[in-house]
Amino acid sequence: MLSSIQQIRLPPVMRTLLALALCVWSFPLLARTLEVGQSHQFALPSEAVAAAQDGDTIEIYPGQYVDCAIVRQNDLTIQGKGAGAVMTDKSCGGKAILVTAGNNIIIRNLTLQRAHVPNENGAGIRAEGGNLTVENSRFIDNENGILARSGDAEIRILDSEFIGNGRCEHACAHGIYINRVTLLHVERSRFFETYVGHHIKSRALRTEVIDCVLEDGPEGRSSYLIDAPNGGTVIVEGNTMEKGPNTENQLNAIAIGAEGVTQPTEELIFRNNTFTNDQKQQTTFVRNISATPARLIGNVFRGDVRPLDGEGSVQ
Repeated sequence: MLSSIQQIRLPPVMRTLLALALCVWSFPLLARTLEVGQSHQFALPSEAVAAAQDGDTIEIYPGQYVDCAIVRQNDLTIQGKGAGAVMTDKSCGGKAILVTAGNNIIIRNLTLQRAHVPNENGAGIRAEGGNLTVENSRFIDNENGILARSGDAEIRILDSEFIGNGRCEHACAHGIYINRVTLLHVERSRFFETYVGHHIKSRALRTEVIDCVLEDGPEGRSSYLIDAPNGGTVIVEGNTMEKGPNTENQLNAIAIGAEGVTQPTEELIFRNNTFTNDQKQQTTFVRNISATPARLIGNVFRGDVRPLDGEGSVQ
């Protein structure tokens, strides 16, 4: 760039000024921190989101905010400042409390609760953009905890809780429902008492559920603990899992290919999980409807459990 400027027939001082201007223009604006809360810059999270630019951080101070937002920026972080930042009871666009349309968005240390919309498919987060990371957040009594549409995206959920989601009378919602994305990675997170639907429903090309807790508990009525309805690579490792007495699907805990295998299924691995069946009748831990052999390794079963139905091996 500078060599081309030096070739321009301008006085030396003008060439220097032009070079400096181009260098400044080439650097992105410095990221800012926008604060939300009583006596802070913005009263509502949505106001901060409207004012934010790519790369900014929005910090939400403790409090209950009846608010929602559509996030169109890229590389944006929205995080609670300390404990107790809650967004509740309002959904944007008939979709979610937070609709993420940008790329590389981080949601951290927030509680998102009671997302309800007319078509009963509301969500704490509706992921419609690129990569999304959710950390240390809570999703309570939503129709879906997280609902993600198909796209070239990676969705990572870490150290988070999903309690009492699937609040849809017509069984149209889930703890999380991830459509056809590149990767769904869920780690060190808890799913408890999902009301209807599944704790985790994933059409991702690769689904990883690692060191999580998935439990119906005494009141939960979920169908599957994990549903990969179109196949795809599935890795389920180191989890504590329980199927409760009120489950709406008594026969299976995990299902692979229940709606037809339509994408490459390179491997199916279920390793070092502890699964408890709290029903009075037998249930199957993994029902594999794909042609890819499922490998069950080192799992511990409690109650009346059939480890595998379909292609695969149990070690």
